Amino acid sequence: MSESLSMQRIDPEWAWSPFEPSSKIPWDDARAAHLFRRAGLGADHNVLIDARQRPPVVIVQELLAQNTEESDFRATANLLAETVMAGGDPRQLSAAWVYRFLYTPNQLLEKMTLFWHGHFATSAEKVQNARMMWNQNQFLREHALGEFSELVQRISKDPAMLIYLDSAVNRKAHPNENFARELMELFCLGEGNYSESDIQELARCFTGWEVKNKRFRKNRYQQDSGTKSILGQSGAFDGEDGIEIVLEQPQLELFLVRKWYRFFISDEPAPADELLQPLANTFREQGLRIAPVLQQLLSSNLFFSQHAMGRKIRSPVELILGSLRCLSATTNTQTLASGLLELGQGLFYPPNVKGWDGGRTWINSSTLLGRANLISKVLADDSTRFAGMSFSDYLEARQIGTPRQTIEYLSRCLLAIPLSDATQHQLLQSYERSSGGKELKLRALLHAVTSLPECQLG
Repeated sequence: MSESLSMQRIDPEWAWSPFEPSSKIPWDDARAAHLFRRAGLGADHNVLIDARQRPPVVIVQELLAQNTEESDFRATANLLAETVMAGGDPRQLSAAWVYRFLYTPNQLLEKMTLFWHGHFATSAEKVQNARMMWNQNQFLREHALGEFSELVQRISKDPAMLIYLDSAVNRKAHPNENFARELMELFCLGEGNYSESDIQELARCFTGWEVKNKRFRKNRYQQDSGTKSILGQSGAFDGEDGIEIVLEQPQLELFLVRKWYRFFISDEPAPADELLQPLANTFREQGLRIAPVLQQLLSSNLFFSQHAMGRKIRSPVELILGSLRCLSATTNTQTLASGLLELGQGLFYPPNVKGWDGGRTWINSSTLLGRANLISKVLADDSTRFAGMSFSDYLEARQIGTPRQTIEYLSRCLLAIPLSDATQHQLLQSYERSSGGKELKLRALLHAVTSLPECQLG
């Protein structure tokens, strides 16, 4: 099928068949960078060169196989988190997560942890307990590529979640409907696939669930043991039974794969159910396991087509941390964490129970300026290093000696769409006009590239 076909004419069978490179659509730097930007935050040029030596379907298999953090990295990252938690301020946790994004060898695992953080949104602004927030984060990471059923059952008993949705104390005489509503609307089914009666009956299932001494427990004296009628089924259901009934609904798989499509493929236009159905079928047939769906999605014809490449607006995390990661850069994680919060994507601080809207909502005149200012602040920080070196030494080590070569290198690593000749000319002129020594001029050039509209797309 030609790549020029419109969304309305995409054949689902073609869309989700494995991408096989050809002379017309090669497995090149651009497509390898696209995969690492979407399935993680990005990769430096050496990783891309290495990836091109193997078929894309194998690279995706390797990314999915990294579904558990390596023990050495996990120990270091957890030690940092424990250190900041000793202060009791959940805001400090954001820097610990930034560290993980910059250094993790398990990029897809971390990207999916971010996805679930937005899906099962819980904010430290309300929970205000660093330990609970960190425990939830660790739980999401451990199950990010596992079974959705277990993810839902366990998050339903997560103390931070229950506090956030006002369900920390759920009494038989006054069932709290918040969690039951969000379980169906935001976590599993979407609006229009349940009734108000279903919410009320499901809420009865969760009576007796509470948080005691910062831990989940069931209070059998507050459990409503009567018959409930939920989504066409009746019985003396408890909370786990109610969740299983929700998970059995056929609307669930389309609801989830639609969110993954938007997260990994493109923000808009919205895909038709017919296009998503093969992915939905895989999800249900594989027992709601997440990894098989992502394997099919990330190695598909559609994922590597013009319908996906350069068709997403990068979130602040994807832009700022992704750009640093592509250049093997390290910096002050506290500065980054604070900056992300100001840009609207504070880690551990989603804006509401729906998480981040994403897409076009990331970009306006204020956030564009804020993105440029945060990158400028990072590049002006003495602690910012590139593979442990200055930026000029980093480029020299890669045999990049001229401003034009620098622009070409940054384009390959950072940009999803090529720069026009006019834009490259403007960047060269900007470099010539900038003041200071070589290091300052090159960092100014990097700032100019990352501030381009082209760099806001991933």
